[in-house]
Amino acid sequence: QVQLVESGGGLVQPGGSLRLSCAASGFIFSNVALSWLRQGPGKGLEWIAEVLTGGSNTYYADSVKGRFTISRDDAKNAVYLQMSRRKPEDTAVCHCAIGSEATWNVLGSWGQGTQGTVSS
Repeated sequence: QVQLVESGGGLVQPGGSLRLSCAASGFIFSNVALSWLRQGPGKGLEWIAEVLTGGSNTYYADSVKGRFTISRDDAKNAVYLQMSRRKPEDTAVCHCAIGSEATWNVLGSWGQGTQGTVSS
């Protein structure tokens, strides 16, 4: 059974940083691409970052490029999202998901999410 459990959300001021973690189980972690998605208030799910197998190749949505960094640790079955220079519009529930930008919606596996709020 696939499980994805996010943690690390919280409240930060504009310009602050937050690091999210996602613990995965129930599948061969090192064999899949992984993504982070987010859902802002009143909005749909939005893909924001992906890391391919091996961890060397990463891709980002324009809205977070240069501020967010995705990484993975295959030994720990974990994927991370370091979020820096956060803006109020970054307020969202963030989910980790199996797949890339092109496939996460088709594969349909993501966690319950963790809330990250940016406010002064």
